[in-house]
Amino acid sequence: MSTVLHVCTTCRAGLPVPEGEACSGRVLHDTLAQSALPDGVILRPVECLSACDHGCSIAISKPGGWSYVYGRMTADDAPEILRGAGLYAASADGIVPWRDRPVIFRKQSLARIPPMES
Repeated sequence: MSTVLHVCTTCRAGLPVPEGEACSGRVLHDTLAQSALPDGVILRPVECLSACDHGCSIAISKPGGWSYVYGRMTADDAPEILRGAGLYAASADGIVPWRDRPVIFRKQSLARIPPMES
């Protein structure tokens, strides 16, 4: 069962993007893509997570597990995003104990979505 880490590649963190430069969401995705992903985690770019007012956003999901959307992420958060994704992937239902979660996952959660019924 694979965990998918979705990264919004069109997020601009509420700022204009100068001609020829990558938006901050693309920079975040590219930073994560150059990192070693935790076991069982797949990185997938998406064009919009509809969290535009919350800066760079990511979502994490897996079959049978709770899904989460997080905002206000930056490329500097990549190590903690990957740590959190690894903890999520290792969980049975997508719920990582509160104290074990990276601070950015505790403080920057935008939504928690229940698993689909099988």
